[in-house]
Amino acid sequence: MSASWISPPTRTELIENLVSGVDRYNPSNVGILEDYLYHQIRSQEYDCLANLAILKLYQFNADLYNPDVVINILIKALGASPLPDFNLCISLLDERSPNASLDEPDPLPALLPVLHGLHHLLYRCRFPAFWRAYRSDQLESLRDNYTVECAGFEDSIREVVIRAVKSTFTRIGTDRLGLYLDLDSPEELQAYIDKLGWTFNSEGTVVSIPPNPDNQIEAVVVQESIKLPQLTKVISQAARP
Repeated sequence: MSASWISPPTRTELIENLVSGVDRYNPSNVGILEDYLYHQIRSQEYDCLANLAILKLYQFNADLYNPDVVINILIKALGASPLPDFNLCISLLDERSPNASLDEPDPLPALLPVLHGLHHLLYRCRFPAFWRAYRSDQLESLRDNYTVECAGFEDSIREVVIRAVKSTFTRIGTDRLGLYLDLDSPEELQAYIDKLGWTFNSEGTVVSIPPNPDNQIEAVVVQESIKLPQLTKVISQAARP
């Protein structure tokens, strides 16, 4: 994991102390971490370890459980694909009986398979299928009640697409890229590509992606140097009965 994943530059000293020390197991700190989650939702920031700390507290203290918080954590984790963030979050969601203290029915059991499905499509790079599912009437409640409140959610998914595209392609057709990014308007696609610093061909039908270590095929020659005394030792050991 990168240093920014372990300790995002936007994380405050207070949150750093909570996440890095034993205080992350103190249930009285759950409110601070939940407030930090909603700050992430409003500001397009992301801190996986802080969000995992919330789920761990819910695991140890069932009375703290807040399904809306869990759903928002999973929504934020979708934008981190293909990192394992979503599955890390899922691993902390144990089977639980209905919480009698909730004022309304728990929405998580109905939405969890939906979020699983969206993550599966992202992980397999089935981006047009992801957008079709996300825009469908069946997911209207997810959009209206959750992702609409998550600033930059759709752009975070587009960043998942861009990470996959730039590690796979050196050139890609604009129609195909537009489907991947869910940008139907040529003007929108043009503005998005310009922001990335990528270029179009003269006809404007193909996008060129700058070279990077992932999209360049280069032969790698591996040479091993074994000194004679080492080789003699290996042979003598192999010859022993």
